[in-house]
Amino acid sequence: MQRRRRHRISMPITILALLMATALPVGAHSEADPNDGKSKSGLTVEDLQAMPTAALEAMGPAECVDGMAAVFPCQNVDLASFVPLEMLGGINGSDIWGWEDPVTGQEYAIMTTGEGTAFVDVTEPSAPVVVGILPTDDVDDRLLWRDVKVYADHAFIVSEIRPHGMQVFDLARLREVVLPPAVFTEDTTYEEFTNAHNVAINTATGFAYAVGSNTCDGGLHMVNIQDPKNPVFAGCASEDGYVHDVECVIYQGRDGRFRNHEICFASNEDTVTIYDVTDKANPVVLSRTGYPSAAYTHQGSLTPDHRWFLFGDELDELNGTVGNTTTYIMEVTKLDQPGQVISYSHPTLTIDHNLYIHGSLVYEANYVEGLQILTYDRKSLEEGQLTRVGYFDVVPGVDAPVFGGSWSNYRFDSGTTVVSAIESGLFVLLPDVD
Repeated sequence: MQRRRRHRISMPITILALLMATALPVGAHSEADPNDGKSKSGLTVEDLQAMPTAALEAMGPAECVDGMAAVFPCQNVDLASFVPLEMLGGINGSDIWGWEDPVTGQEYAIMTTGEGTAFVDVTEPSAPVVVGILPTDDVDDRLLWRDVKVYADHAFIVSEIRPHGMQVFDLARLREVVLPPAVFTEDTTYEEFTNAHNVAINTATGFAYAVGSNTCDGGLHMVNIQDPKNPVFAGCASEDGYVHDVECVIYQGRDGRFRNHEICFASNEDTVTIYDVTDKANPVVLSRTGYPSAAYTHQGSLTPDHRWFLFGDELDELNGTVGNTTTYIMEVTKLDQPGQVISYSHPTLTIDHNLYIHGSLVYEANYVEGLQILTYDRKSLEEGQLTRVGYFDVVPGVDAPVFGGSWSNYRFDSGTTVVSAIESGLFVLLPDVD
């Protein structure tokens, strides 16, 4: 049976409004009881969600000194620059990804907004340039979010908007812009689905996986994108219904039965579901793993050795099934019998959203608490422990389970890290944690 996604984002929060309304010292954190939804400042979840938006001016750089970078609490993360939504051509922010031009070495942040997708040159982190904007394929429902990934120097963009399909944009065109910002059109649109919540790409095989679409019972809609401008439908994996997010890899973990198979680790609302999609015409569900506090299994990432899958749940903090922000840890040395899900409890109360693993570091975008950087080793994962080594708080003074603040993050090989904020814009950050 198809499980339906729950709509979550309400009215956006604004950093400036929160700073004024909470009346907390800059850098202070409020404490919240997830059972009553009130912060120590007296604000309820509804108060935070109903605050009006306000434009933030471009700013930066600001070093993280004595726990602060300008007005933002931090640890080992400098603010290089900030680009407000107005400059990105949008009215609210959502997903973010990145591209390094293999010819010029330029680094581009690719940030999606309510009205389209912005391409920002962040090669010089303290002097970002909005190179251009690709408008959405439909503007009737602009407030819905979108998602973007990159393969073979092309961006692939999906949205909840109907009809939208999957926009394909040749990123080499960014080199041709003389007077930015340019207004682009997509190179092609894949139209085998009208809408999708998310898209993942296995860059090792050249397959895209649209999830939460109006096809495949909301499961994996698989697309061959090896010829990026000519995407071709490859199959459905619909056995476990709606998929919210997924990571697909050529598996190199300890389970020798599946080594070199194409394996997808999916966050399916109430389980982590593992698929073998090596044969796109005959995908197989290998396992479905739940956990006692499951409320909305949201998104996750594999460790480089493919031994562990770390993931978040978007509603467990909000509905009180857990107290503090929680990251879940699952051993996947047997794909058809994963280990028991264990949890790490953060020192914060916020909702976690998107996490990505880089070596031994976990980069989490945890809504109002912003970017959180944690480290791990084999022993710590076995014990359910992570250690915070850096952070950048995008909504100062607020620590509560509400929807606002950072949506996602992307780390370039150079270390420059970009974070998208729903109500404000693009943060370009320089962590010093390696």
